[in-house]
Amino acid sequence: MSTVIDATGAEERSDDGPQQDRPEPDLALVVEAVRRGALVVLPTDTVYGIGADAFDAEAVGELLAAKGRGRDMPPPVLVPNKRTVDGLATEVPAYARRLIDRYWPGPVTLVLKAQASLRWDLGDTNGTVAVRMPDHEVALEVLADTGPLAVSSANRHGQPAATTAAQAREQLGDAVEVYVEAGPAPGGVASTIVDCTKDAPAILREGAVPAAEVFAIAGVGDPTDADAPAADVADADADAPEADTPADTDPATDTDVAGPARAAAPGDGDAGATAVDRPEPAGPSDDEVLVEAFAPEGDRADVPADDAGDADHADDSDDVGAPRRSTEPGPRG
Repeated sequence: MSTVIDATGAEERSDDGPQQDRPEPDLALVVEAVRRGALVVLPTDTVYGIGADAFDAEAVGELLAAKGRGRDMPPPVLVPNKRTVDGLATEVPAYARRLIDRYWPGPVTLVLKAQASLRWDLGDTNGTVAVRMPDHEVALEVLADTGPLAVSSANRHGQPAATTAAQAREQLGDAVEVYVEAGPAPGGVASTIVDCTKDAPAILREGAVPAAEVFAIAGVGDPTDADAPAADVADADADAPEADTPADTDPATDTDVAGPARAAAPGDGDAGATAVDRPEPAGPSDDEVLVEAFAPEGDRADVPADDAGDADHADDSDDVGAPRRSTEPGPRG
């Protein structure tokens, strides 16, 4: 039987101090569950994410199984602070650090070269890792104690991303040991996913932060070629997550954890069957985009952008088609 922790109002408590009628949530139960290798569902600034210890390969496998997903869709990783990125990634370019300084915590997911010495197995990542620091008090409090979590949007593959823990429980049931309910997720727009594995950044998915702004902060200039393929803008992380909206969505989805959204607002994902309205259809999910990023370069798909993406599949890619084309940066200067 799963445990549900009431963290409703936690964001307000963090701003205004403890309130008499809202006791502090017992997040220690979440941390204990993660350390035992169990799955948890927690809120992020995008959508709700399903998380596992990123260094527990069995737990990550159970996360993918709970979602009905395979190793070809590895989850993004949520981190508690900016410093953690150096423990997970190597050869982090200067432009990626500028993006971290500007947008973390927030809805920007960076795909980086993973540290080869790390003993983890997120799936078929091709030596990379997608990383995001979420802008949510509850998520950050949990991450501060657990360390990096593999997080994907809290939904079954092909189903709407959850914007409450109750929605996540309807889909994931007892596969998750602890659910943290903090009210409707504040998201609605996917995290922007940026490939930072080369000399210049490439937009894998345009979301909450416009591509032009990313390039400006990175210091590589705004794309100017009118004939260049545009990034899909139209869900996620958790990761996007995912996410992964996650992710994955990001969840992250952005992600986490967590597909791109039309409006430039923080967050990732869509609304579920609650009082929150569902946004317009989005586009490719965190996991779909990250499949593109993780694939060996010769295997990457080169498919025209599809404007008819599906906002219901934050951090999910069952019926949104093949991975989309990346948007390369314009000339420097």
